[in-house]
Amino acid sequence: MSDTLNRIETMPLGIVLERRKSTSPWADWAWRPVSVIPGAPPVEGEWRLLREGEGWAHFHAATLPLELFRTDTEGYKLNLSQEPPRLWVVLRPDEDGGVTPFVVTASAHECEAYQISGVETVETVPMPEEVAALVRDFTEQHHVDVPFEKRERKRHFPKDGR
Repeated sequence: MSDTLNRIETMPLGIVLERRKSTSPWADWAWRPVSVIPGAPPVEGEWRLLREGEGWAHFHAATLPLELFRTDTEGYKLNLSQEPPRLWVVLRPDEDGGVTPFVVTASAHECEAYQISGVETVETVPMPEEVAALVRDFTEQHHVDVPFEKRERKRHFPKDGR
């Protein structure tokens, strides 16, 4: 229930993946997200080929919700202060040697756990202006500055040395 109370805005984003011939002897293809499509419809069945060239192809691979949470406005503010703001796309390996888009987020804080897991791949893509406007408006409406409080360090050993 608390997740529902904290999540205020969502926007569907189509995840565009690039498939490129791999130079690795252990993989036929290299995959990476290259962009998002704001307001994209769901992907039903096979990925939709958008464009292709010599040794590469772009696919609309999935449509994922960008979820904005009141509790993460600090992460959105940090992202919006960067030039340009980015979106993080989390990819999980699939059983066929490819990848599956799993999460898209506007918060650097949210993607940290995925970056250190060692299982998922986390890449950034440019944040389209209409997404940046939504994130900016949401942050301005819900951000509350929380003053930093330095905690007093507790001693590991008692003062008398025992």
